Amino acid sequence: MTKNDDSPTVQSKASYKKALRRLQIGLVKIQRHVISHNHRVLIIFEGRDAAGKDGAIKRIVQHLSPRETRVVALGKPSSHDERSWYFQRYAPYLPADQEIVLFNRSWYNRAGVEQVMGFCTDAQYNAFFPAVLSFEKMLIDDGTQVLKYYLDISREEQIRRLEDRRTNPLKQWKVSPIDKVAIDKWDDYTKARNEMLRRTDIAAAPWHIVRTDNKRAARLNIIRHMLSQLECPDRDEHEAQPDPNILFRFAEQDLPRLAS
Repeated sequence: MTKNDDSPTVQSKASYKKALRRLQIGLVKIQRHVISHNHRVLIIFEGRDAAGKDGAIKRIVQHLSPRETRVVALGKPSSHDERSWYFQRYAPYLPADQEIVLFNRSWYNRAGVEQVMGFCTDAQYNAFFPAVLSFEKMLIDDGTQVLKYYLDISREEQIRRLEDRRTNPLKQWKVSPIDKVAIDKWDDYTKARNEMLRRTDIAAAPWHIVRTDNKRAARLNIIRHMLSQLECPDRDEHEAQPDPNILFRFAEQDLPRLAS
């Protein structure tokens, strides 16, 4: 499959499914290596509403062992959570040896939704940045591999997908009161995203940006990147090559390339 096969006009559903199957076989190989070598893998997915986090995660875990794979998508914090150390509600879900854990949104809620919607104080927001760097460093130093993906979507495509949620009877579970707010506060979310990426991108756990207007290309390239980052001597090096036009390592000079 060539890079051009990722374009929505070239890639057919059949070629997408064929490519996805090959990449999912690669993920199964990686998981076997994770289990046999007692590795811990944490994968964080962030992004605007309707950016494609659910769909990407679904394809990643589709053929992985449910015993060693967990998807974490926490709801609204309880009153107990609000009175506790901020990272305490996330700690019980972190991976143990042999596990791959995928967070569908994470502690980075504080730098995004909570900040934009006023769900945290300015003091809590400012305290988050040094705290998250220390927290992630502890995880990494203790042997957890952390991959962080920010799924980037254009304003026009977000509007289209949110409307599809509203009218599609199979997607009603995705509809939330903040859908409209996501559009109205687009600029606020852009500002919060940029600040989060600038202040929490570190060498040991860098951010990777994924363009997701083309869902199929985004899913394939996320898996390709995972194959390139997770240790496995049996992986196909040719498959582990994401398209840099779709998935790229964050750098501050790349901010103009993001949806704004």
